[in-house]
Amino acid sequence: MDAKLLDKKIELIQWLSTLEDSLIIEKLVTFRKEETKDWWDNVSDEEKVSIAQGIADADNKKMKPHSEAKKLYEKWL
Repeated sequence: MDAKLLDKKIELIQWLSTLEDSLIIEKLVTFRKEETKDWWDNVSDEEKVSIAQGIADADNKKMKPHSEAKKLYEKWL
């Protein structure tokens, strides 16, 4: 593990161990619960249909090369 990341984690653990503000603790607990949810549960039905269509298109070889997509969207990239 990256040493800088490990230092940040240790710093957070030390801070959390001294934290007494129940509101902040509850916010952290809520944040943790949200981060562990499956992203699929937060996707709309319309997005799920679109993803399924994209997978079906890929399975049926109905795809365009990356070079074509790049040309189409280059003005936004």
